[in-house]
Amino acid sequence: MALPKRRHAIARRNKRRSHWKPRLPALTRCPQCAQAIVPHRVCPHCGTYRGRQILTIASKDKKSP
Repeated sequence: MALPKRRHAIARRNKRRSHWKPRLPALTRCPQCAQAIVPHRVCPHCGTYRGRQILTIASKDKKSP
């Protein structure tokens, strides 16, 4: 196998990797509860997808003593 004759500089390596940055996920608003959700997924807050109730979300009520 061929081996490089000289070492590549760190700047040259970093130029090559300049497009390797993580991207923010695309978010949309849920039409039912207006929370930010990932598109084409069931809303984790209200449990709806495309206007239909898919999941039953249990409410988190705190019990008072």
